[in-house]
Amino acid sequence: MSAYEEEMESAGNLGRRLGLSRRQLLAATTGMAAAAAVAAAGPMKSVARAATAGNGPNGILVPPPRRGIILYTVRDAISRDPLSSNLPSGFRAVFEELARIGYAQVEFAGYSQHRNAEGGASLESVEGAKLLRGWLDDNGLVAQGNHGFIPGSWPLSQADLDRFKLHLEIANILGMAHVGTGSDPTGSAYKADWDVAAEKWNALGEIATAAGLKLYTHNHDVAYSFLLDSGPLDAQGRPTRSSGIRRLEYFLQITDPKHVWLEMDIFWAHVAQYKHKTFTAPDGSTQTQVFNPLGVVQAQTKRFPLFHAKDGKLNAASSNGYDMVPFGTGDIDYAAFLRGVGAKGYHNPMYEQDNAPGNASNPGQSLQYADLSYRNMSELRG
Repeated sequence: MSAYEEEMESAGNLGRRLGLSRRQLLAATTGMAAAAAVAAAGPMKSVARAATAGNGPNGILVPPPRRGIILYTVRDAISRDPLSSNLPSGFRAVFEELARIGYAQVEFAGYSQHRNAEGGASLESVEGAKLLRGWLDDNGLVAQGNHGFIPGSWPLSQADLDRFKLHLEIANILGMAHVGTGSDPTGSAYKADWDVAAEKWNALGEIATAAGLKLYTHNHDVAYSFLLDSGPLDAQGRPTRSSGIRRLEYFLQITDPKHVWLEMDIFWAHVAQYKHKTFTAPDGSTQTQVFNPLGVVQAQTKRFPLFHAKDGKLNAASSNGYDMVPFGTGDIDYAAFLRGVGAKGYHNPMYEQDNAPGNASNPGQSLQYADLSYRNMSELRG
């Protein structure tokens, strides 16, 4: 372990003893709060040095300011009734716990919580966003993106346009750099439908850009299956075969890189590598083409500002080839992936685990997994 890494680890340990996140502790070293904290814990000159160290070639693959979590992972805690549980419940308490763990960033998955939580059930409003922003700031957290509203209409209805603009306003109040969705631009396999989706997303992206935000789509494995773009045609005049291009790769080609970005879910991309290997070529032959998630990112790495850092354990008995597990406990080689994407320090990996919420016997499981996953993310070296 390098001297820098030792200092960062020491800072993290001190923060835990003081009940501060690493982000809060390092920020505090510039003022009186740091002096008080260090005085309470004893001399520690390395903390101040760690606070001023840059994100250069130090071997840390995910710098502390880039360590994030999508709140869908802890949705059970956000929706928990604070009147019936001693565990963190609602946005404010969950932010406090995530900051204590050390996370620096969050990605929203909607703005709803339990009705008994501070602020009420829905915070999808300007006033709700101001409340959320205050709690984020109190805990040294940055809102990096969201899985929010994307209009279903095209051409846009006035109601959809108004709600989309409200979400852009909420994003700006929260201090986001990105706005997005958890759904594919279209669920269709046909080229014509992806052409329409690209037209719509280019238009939405221009609106988002004008508001100072980057619009992104998040995808599961089916978006990396093969596009139907070649004849012969079926009875409805639709193509039945593929030229070998994958749906999302085509979408990348026909959308404007100045207005449309992507968030790769690395788990689902590896599921695509396992599931979507063959296609029927225009001549009727079966062709094999194994998907390369890293290669897609390397081709235009800055088009992928966010990742979902979701880990998987190999399981040949599963239709997906993997089971979801806490970050750092699976078989996806995140060290190799994050080393290979380039633009070090640019990407924002958001820990996600769809099945993190526990049952009645372990209601704190999602936050326990968040703690374990943060530690594993922080230990990645390359």
